[in-house]
Amino acid sequence: MSDERAKRIADFIEPLRVEPGSKIRLGRDFDPRDRGGLRKRHGAELLRNGVELLAEYQQRLAAQDTYGVLLCLQALDAGGKDGTIRHVMSGVNPQGVRVSSFKVPSAEELDHDFLWRYAQRLPERGGIVIFNRSHYEEVLVVRVHPELLQRQRLPDRARGSGVWKRRYREINDWERYLTDNGLKVVKIFLNLSKEEQRTRFLKRLDLPEKNWKFSAADVRERQCWDDYQRAFSKMLSATSTEWAPWYVVPADRKWFARICTAAILAHTLIGIDPRYPEVDDEARKDLRIAKRKLEREAPEGLPADPYAARHPSAEDKRR
Repeated sequence: MSDERAKRIADFIEPLRVEPGSKIRLGRDFDPRDRGGLRKRHGAELLRNGVELLAEYQQRLAAQDTYGVLLCLQALDAGGKDGTIRHVMSGVNPQGVRVSSFKVPSAEELDHDFLWRYAQRLPERGGIVIFNRSHYEEVLVVRVHPELLQRQRLPDRARGSGVWKRRYREINDWERYLTDNGLKVVKIFLNLSKEEQRTRFLKRLDLPEKNWKFSAADVRERQCWDDYQRAFSKMLSATSTEWAPWYVVPADRKWFARICTAAILAHTLIGIDPRYPEVDDEARKDLRIAKRKLEREAPEGLPADPYAARHPSAEDKRR
């Protein structure tokens, strides 16, 4: 990765980053229809380049086996989370990526602290995990619908007026703990406009093959639009940190949201700069012995090492 290319990616995503300590109002500070000066006809190539870059770095991340990456993806209904995951991660090794979706908490999950069920699905070293909705539901949906707090069986003193401020602090501390232990936390909010959400809901109703994606509950939640905008604004302001910043991605144009998501994830992996492990002298000696054994098994008339015959530069690198 050239320094120039890495800088271009960093410059591209910088306007999307929520500055730690800033006070955010979504309607004022971020435009869901922004496309960063790009045109859709250029989008396919940019996304393809981003997917190829992610595939390369994901292999290196797995081989190094030191860092893990957690991508938290938040959006309102019809925000495009599933499609973003499908397109951005299309080129990576499925064994190295896992997607976790969080529905209504089970009885077992409600018997634990609010972060417990999310901690069960964190990535291992060398892996990437995507939270399709995340622990931030606990300060978004639960804040908009405070009656859900009653189901969490908290002591009376833990349900007071300071519950949201305390949860912000606990989330920040937890993410700091994760990053201190080699797990990079990437947080993306797909910022959808109210009109675009209405259009996408209608499309789900108009097209029979999309009817299954529609839920009457989505329309009921839409009535809480202003409450969600306030909850997101407060959450972004309180939990965008130096160690785990938020990025607000314009989501009205799906193609642009996917490019931004790929760029943000690539920026994170570039920052980790994972390297393939180097083989020590003793192991290299064993590799040479194994190579000679395999070369002696070559059928008559065929190269002893077909790959080296086609790629002589690879043999030079091994010497």
